[in-house]
Amino acid sequence: MSAEDLFAAASAAMQNAYAPYSRFPVGAAVKTEAGAIHAGCNIENASYPEGWCAETTALGHLVMAGGGRVTEIAVVAEKMPKIMPCGGCRQRLAEFVTDDACLHLCDTNGVLETVPFSAVFPRGFSFEDGK
Repeated sequence: MSAEDLFAAASAAMQNAYAPYSRFPVGAAVKTEAGAIHAGCNIENASYPEGWCAETTALGHLVMAGGGRVTEIAVVAEKMPKIMPCGGCRQRLAEFVTDDACLHLCDTNGVLETVPFSAVFPRGFSFEDGK
């Protein structure tokens, strides 16, 4: 399974985004060590700060499917090439990623850049036992 497969899952999820307020659809997908892909989109709410991000939705699907360690993440936004997960999502993702996890930054045509997740969130909050 390639980074392009992960992008395709994120892109398909973005098509289901519920973003009537921001008009800023986002899709995300995570791949586990076992090769399972879990995707999600952003879902807004009239109480604007109460919505959730695409990465959060993808992690919800991961947990509901039994969990696993995330080795790759892809994020795509219709209106912003190479979108990065927000700070809150970086912390959420940090709870599940492997030490060598990578983040694929995409535009609507595919992966533009791949970076180590540790480079975009090097010192996330954790308890002394590491997770």
